[in-house]
Amino acid sequence: MAKTIVVKQIGSPIRRPEIQRKTLIGLGLNKMHKTRELEDTPSIRGMVAKISHLVEIIEERD
Repeated sequence: MAKTIVVKQIGSPIRRPEIQRKTLIGLGLNKMHKTRELEDTPSIRGMVAKISHLVEIIEERD
């Protein structure tokens, strides 16, 4: 079983650069307080790092 992380959107994409909005959509987040369980890969971690002010990692699962 692959490792996963649970990511929650805590910030609004309003008045943010287009690349940050597209990164949120790429993670499957588009509404406030929505959560997604994503595979823990370097690319996903990089996307989360780029928008760390808009999302938070709630949980890391094995």
